[in-house]
Amino acid sequence: MRTDRIFARLDREPEPPKTEIPGMSVTRTVLFGSTLAFYIAIVWAVLIVSWLVTLDWKVMLFRPYEQWPELHAFLDYFVVLGQRGPTAVMVAAWLGWRSWRQHTLRPLLTLGASILLLNVTVGAVKLGLGRLGPHYATEIGSAEMFAGGDIFPSGHTANAVVTWGILAYLATTPRARRWLSVLSAVVALGVGATTVYLGTHWLSDVLLGWAAGLLILLALPWFEPMIGRTEAWIFRVREVWRARRRLTAVLPAPAGGPAVPSLFPQRLPSGAEPPHREPVGAGRSPGARASVHLSQRAYTVRSERPSVTPAGSRRPPHADRTGTTARGGTAARPVTGG
Repeated sequence: MRTDRIFARLDREPEPPKTEIPGMSVTRTVLFGSTLAFYIAIVWAVLIVSWLVTLDWKVMLFRPYEQWPELHAFLDYFVVLGQRGPTAVMVAAWLGWRSWRQHTLRPLLTLGASILLLNVTVGAVKLGLGRLGPHYATEIGSAEMFAGGDIFPSGHTANAVVTWGILAYLATTPRARRWLSVLSAVVALGVGATTVYLGTHWLSDVLLGWAAGLLILLALPWFEPMIGRTEAWIFRVREVWRARRRLTAVLPAPAGGPAVPSLFPQRLPSGAEPPHREPVGAGRSPGARASVHLSQRAYTVRSERPSVTPAGSRRPPHADRTGTTARGGTAARPVTGG
């Protein structure tokens, strides 16, 4: 479908109620600080090989996937709700419909900003710490840090928190926000626990993944001004593009060249001369009659102009008066009286 038809369809929709953009309140700031402290504590506990690493090894050696094998088939599909590709497509489809109905790109732009933050922050920590997973562990009781791995924090868990939590963040009513918050929390907790059950992540990986995703959701109000400016810029580009399309449709370009000036003039390279244009009337036949208003004549002052009064008398010759005829003879005067 063409983009101009999509925007035209958006313009015909009724105006939605004004949505409230969340701000960085005191409560949200306190939650952000607490979650950040928890995040740092988890990383520090793993780096110093504390009791948390010991708990990781106990859960790993317990092998939950062998204790409840009947859950394995279902959880293999359930963990897909934490994969970035499928979840991003599902959530983007819903938010795209909301953007269509509400005449705004904010839902899609907010999703894009959250996913970008997730990839940058979680990806950087993963590569920086380089922790190996349970299936690749080399020494019992070791934290397996800086060994070339990429599982700390858990990407599935952090992605589940952000992708499904963004629905609650963008909810327009308090009731919808409560229900979506519960739904996203259940999905995020379930995905994290499933990765531990399957043995793909340590327990500390999941704890850090929950904290990483929650930090992104809590920090989104700081990025709302940038999201608003991006949306305004996209709509300005759309209006320029629409104006250009209208001009092209009203005044189609002839075969010889464009009929209307371009909204985006092409700059000439340095040192290049503009194309030569022939004067009006060039190429006409020698016998063609030139227009009067196009003739070029030198302007003369009033004193140099010829006199408009002809020399001699302006009276026409009369046959009943004495004078010379047209052939040079003298006309006879008629005799009057009696």
